[in-house]
Amino acid sequence: MLAAAQTIVPAFSPIVLAGFVRMIEFALMAAIGIAIYFLYVFPVYGFNWYYPLTAVGIAGLIVLALQTADIYQVQAFRTPFSECIRLAVAMSLLFLVVAAIMFFAKLGDYYSRVWLAGFYGVGLVALVGSRMCLYGLVRHWTAEGRLDRRAVIVGGGDPGEMLVDALKHQRGSDVQVIGLFDDRGEDRAPAVCGGLLKLGSVDDLVEFARLTRVDLVIFSLPISAEGRILQMLKKLWVLPVDIRLSAHSNKLQFRPRSYSYIGSVPVIDVFDRPITDWDVVMKWLFDKLVGGFALIAASPVMALTALAIKLDSRGPVFFKQKRYGFNNELIEVFKFRSMYADKSDATAAKLVTKDDPRVTRVGRFIRKTSLDELPQLINVVFKGNLSLVGPRPHAVHAKAADQLYDEAVDGYFARHRVKPGITGWAQINGWRGETDSEMKIQRRVEHDLYYIENWSVLFDLYIMAMTPLALAKTENAY
Repeated sequence: MLAAAQTIVPAFSPIVLAGFVRMIEFALMAAIGIAIYFLYVFPVYGFNWYYPLTAVGIAGLIVLALQTADIYQVQAFRTPFSECIRLAVAMSLLFLVVAAIMFFAKLGDYYSRVWLAGFYGVGLVALVGSRMCLYGLVRHWTAEGRLDRRAVIVGGGDPGEMLVDALKHQRGSDVQVIGLFDDRGEDRAPAVCGGLLKLGSVDDLVEFARLTRVDLVIFSLPISAEGRILQMLKKLWVLPVDIRLSAHSNKLQFRPRSYSYIGSVPVIDVFDRPITDWDVVMKWLFDKLVGGFALIAASPVMALTALAIKLDSRGPVFFKQKRYGFNNELIEVFKFRSMYADKSDATAAKLVTKDDPRVTRVGRFIRKTSLDELPQLINVVFKGNLSLVGPRPHAVHAKAADQLYDEAVDGYFARHRVKPGITGWAQINGWRGETDSEMKIQRRVEHDLYYIENWSVLFDLYIMAMTPLALAKTENAY
């Protein structure tokens, strides 16, 4: 598919972007207030602690005023001239209120009028200037597609055409419709719908979403088509996307609060992508900070392990294996080599069993103690394709008994809706090591899905704290 073959850059979360703008503007205003104090007031009157404190307080009030004026959203960042007028009005009203409070509270003798006027004037110019710079960045990011939600429509015909038309004619929408999919033949669902070419069936959509970035799937089918919708959802829920059911053409109407909206189009939320917006930032920081400290702390043990491997058998210290990562992306995972170099199994076509002759003497020990997993900290800290905590990445051809994992477990790939991890909820509950039966991989996947649906930073911390205790139980690790 040509649409999937295009190079697509990662998206920025509008919620996170707006949050960073708030923090930057707060810091900028506080810095301006404090700087004017030290340049004008401090040389004459010396240090007074309430000036910096007041500057910080006014900076916080400025952010609240701009929030009330509703100019902390991506659409406002795209229209700087009209929004700067609202910014100036909000800030002017705020400083009038601050001046009135100082007057009526008889605080005029404590604060310099020049300081307050300078804070207002310089602050207003700085805010307008920062918004113009932000406008340039947002224009650039919009042109790259970083601020768009790439959406596909499921279901053609008249409902699909109505939905595509409604989405295309929304002013200032961040939704970019990139394709349409339908399981029906061309007699019931024409090849072109609302100017969009039908790209295939729902099965094709699953593959399409793994080749390119898809953020949103919208069903144009009516609620009455319950059977078809459930059948399609069973295929699509394995993807890390938001799934919505359009309600724009449904005769059955619910209360307005029952819907969420894509612009002016009412939709019913079906599935939400796990770990989004600020959760992504928190998990990234957790991985980099905790992972970095863990890598430094583990360095002596890793050095001794590498020396033992070199002395025990010929071959490289590290072993790289292809595994499934986020959204079924193939990633290379680092491990300490635990098998003889000429017997290594890069695809895990044959699982390691008890007393496996392919495993070296040192290999048995590091596999029992999970020391062979320590190099995966490199994946976490430097490559970024693993997390500290998450569903364990499985090798491409790993099997439960004689079946591939995705054949043994219905909906297996749903565990790839988040980045895989070094340790996880399944591992600390005893589901690690050999998977010689379908039940073992099924239980592991059940725990992985529970983790995905219930993720939090505290949950990650709990799993990290319990991992050493789980590693002490070595009966299933060969």
